[in-house]
Amino acid sequence: MGRLIVTAALAALMLGCRQTAETSAGTPVAETRPQRLLSATISDPKTFNPLLVVDSASAAAVGDSFEGLVRLNPLTTEMEPLLAEKWEINADGTVYTVTLRRDVRWHDGVAFTAADVAFTLDAIFDTRVPNSTKHTLQIDGERMKVEVVNDTVVRLILPRPFAPLINALGFGILPKHILGATLENGTFVQAWGINTPPAQIVGTGPYRMLRYVPAQFLEYQRNPSYWMKDDAGQPLPYLETRTILIVPNQDTMYLKFLAGQTDVHSPRPEEVGDLRAKADERKITVQEIGLDTGAQFIAFNRNPQHYVREGKRDPRLNWFADPHFLKAVAHAVDKQSMIVNCLNGYGQPAVTDISPENKRYYNPHLQDYAYDLEEARRELKAGGYVDRDGDGTIEDAAGNPVEFALNTNAGNQVRERTCSILKEDWTKLGMKVNYRPLDFTTLVEKLDHTFDWDAILIGFTGTIEPNNGANLLRSSGNLHLWHPNQPAPATPWEAEIDRLLDQGSRELDPHKRPQYYWRIQEILHDQLPLIETVRPLQFVAYKDRVRNYRPTVWGLDRPELIRIAQ
Repeated sequence: MGRLIVTAALAALMLGCRQTAETSAGTPVAETRPQRLLSATISDPKTFNPLLVVDSASAAAVGDSFEGLVRLNPLTTEMEPLLAEKWEINADGTVYTVTLRRDVRWHDGVAFTAADVAFTLDAIFDTRVPNSTKHTLQIDGERMKVEVVNDTVVRLILPRPFAPLINALGFGILPKHILGATLENGTFVQAWGINTPPAQIVGTGPYRMLRYVPAQFLEYQRNPSYWMKDDAGQPLPYLETRTILIVPNQDTMYLKFLAGQTDVHSPRPEEVGDLRAKADERKITVQEIGLDTGAQFIAFNRNPQHYVREGKRDPRLNWFADPHFLKAVAHAVDKQSMIVNCLNGYGQPAVTDISPENKRYYNPHLQDYAYDLEEARRELKAGGYVDRDGDGTIEDAAGNPVEFALNTNAGNQVRERTCSILKEDWTKLGMKVNYRPLDFTTLVEKLDHTFDWDAILIGFTGTIEPNNGANLLRSSGNLHLWHPNQPAPATPWEAEIDRLLDQGSRELDPHKRPQYYWRIQEILHDQLPLIETVRPLQFVAYKDRVRNYRPTVWGLDRPELIRIAQ
């Protein structure tokens, strides 16, 4: 994780945000503000390749430079055309003929064509390219066939009907003329790392990366040949530049917003009241937008790759897969305390991984695990976890003391306080919990590559289409945290989730599809690979001079219309 932005560099960035021009005679003229938006993120990106993104900082870094065939309309929650102009589906739902926009060019001026779509899909399904998108596009373990009809028409041929397809086509399209050779020679995964000069990052999006200074900022310039126009035919986006400051401390991030050094801010719960009180004075708007659409949960590592060494099985692997242990932990999650002490009252207990904001797919019938330390102790005792030697730490049936590490991402104070509450209650149960927050880059490395972790508190974003979470839910998924990339399901319940994902994707009737995802939520609730915590109420704060800023729980509505008032 990067360090605080250098003050001089920040001052240079802010210079000109509000200044008075003078004529040659020194007479002041009308004041103007550049069309510049400043925001902040808590860590440096890990990659500039949108296909390899697994973290929010990298997603923010590339989000405005690349586009998908479609995008979500956050008001209707339906997908709408973006790089695709339209699509047609054959009678049995197995062939999608997608017509592309003719007026799109890459940042370097090369025309965007169907060959780029085919190339991106080839990269997604290449076995040498670890990515999350392939798990949302695989159909019964197979990939779709792609036929380039001509420069502006691509045909997607499916082995069977696949209901989530349109919702899954929002991934960023990549330029074949830039990256094609890297896929052929096996260097695609190394391409577009964070050391790549920004000029070489070529997308079709409304902004192109201008500069990246690690631990300080990312700066973007409007794409002068962007294809989108407003209702009057004027070029979009309205903003000329965008800057993302890298601020690894949330307190500092808040102070920068109050000082006018950023224009938009996602306030922590404890900041909401203060911002509302200062709204008129600071000329800001504080908007409540709804419950978080994602999930914040505890997961325990069940990966044999980490816990089985030279034929010896670490006892932690047994605990973390033991229903008695997991139910005890679930009963020792004090959600009301978390809402009061971590969310300042702005939140609700989370019961499933799907948010109540996703009204079609949220299962409302599950009963939460009550916070009850006595019930937790009964579950532990039933599993053979008792303090046999009177030292205050419980041991398993084989006499191994129950001790494990708990991690979350450093700098996220809500999660850090949540972990403190968890440690306090789990310690009361006789567990020895070694809590340590880690910088986000280290945390992601443990989850993605080394698998060297015991327990983690982390959050995942949510989407309207539940199949888009297949990289987490499917046993073979790269983000199937507790035991990723399984060649075959390790347990019967994971096999059932795999089958339900297939059945849900096969069902074309939107009124019948929810039953499969409701059942998946039931399985997760019973098996507890993810132990849910709380779901915060989301707020956004922004300067009054920022116009057409329309946040929703599902994202910004038409962000290309954002402008700065003069």
